Amino acid sequence: MRDSLRTRLSDESGLSKLEALGLFLFIVSLLSLFGPIREFAVNSIGIVFDQRDADTGELTDFSVAARGFGIVFGAIVVFVGFAWVVLWTDLGKRLSILVAGAGVFGWLVINGFLFVVYAPRGIRPENLEGLNAMEVRIPAIAMTAVAFILFLMFLTALSRYESDTE
Repeated sequence: MRDSLRTRLSDESGLSKLEALGLFLFIVSLLSLFGPIREFAVNSIGIVFDQRDADTGELTDFSVAARGFGIVFGAIVVFVGFAWVVLWTDLGKRLSILVAGAGVFGWLVINGFLFVVYAPRGIRPENLEGLNAMEVRIPAIAMTAVAFILFLMFLTALSRYESDTE
């Protein structure tokens, strides 16, 4: 009894990685309230995301692509990370990863299937040189197949986790 209490106190004495990250982001958000620090951050970010062509003044292709990758990466981190943190509070670290993974890949299977069935709105396949209606859907079919395999893997891991805990 006494050893288990000592173990609990020693395990909770330091900050976890998630708590340290939250503390760091809190300090960064407080520092962003000061004008010179905020200007420095905006100018530093502008080096990548606000490059403009010298002749036309329009954003460069690299800057547009960097913005797109940043938005997609941020959306994935927020979507998956928020679900995982909420699940972590109720289910624990291991089970929450399995449930969040199964949920994300299940959602990707449904999303990919809908994308395959209801073709993208925009450039019609007959307007794309050398591509027919099926060839336009090949990336969506591949994503759906990979997401389905990963979904099945997470379901298998969940059933093994459940059988091990019993």
